[in-house]
Amino acid sequence: MDADWTWACRAWEKWTAKHVGSSVAGKPVKAALLLNYDPTGPSRLLPIVAEEEGTKFTAVDLQPFINFFRRNNLQTEFFSIGPNQYLVTSIHEHWFCARCVNTTQPGGEGVIVMQIGAYLLVSMYDGSVGSASHAMVAVDQFAWHFNRRTH
Repeated sequence: MDADWTWACRAWEKWTAKHVGSSVAGKPVKAALLLNYDPTGPSRLLPIVAEEEGTKFTAVDLQPFINFFRRNNLQTEFFSIGPNQYLVTSIHEHWFCARCVNTTQPGGEGVIVMQIGAYLLVSMYDGSVGSASHAMVAVDQFAWHFNRRTH
């Protein structure tokens, strides 16, 4: 398990160095979180932020998001991550996209949430459709590398 976690940390660091940061610097994802997520665990347990880049959230900050995810009412509810409120716009088998409804960014902002085994990858981006596409490519690359080693 320690070897797998060490590998996962290296994969995260390599991915975030290449894909997470300022859009001015050409990075498709402005912030990302890797959360431990056990759907069979008690709902009172707080999410554990396994890795984080470009943002600083605590487990308490993320509890409303985890509650939303557990309820699985993706199409009927808004959810919050920190001060931002999101509306789901696209749902797929292991991931979904959402747009921020209270953004101050002129181009908008969004989030892609992907379940990867016992983790949730939360990737935030600035912009619209083109930015979302670039962010999705980056998220998919991380998932592919992560799944290749852990499954």
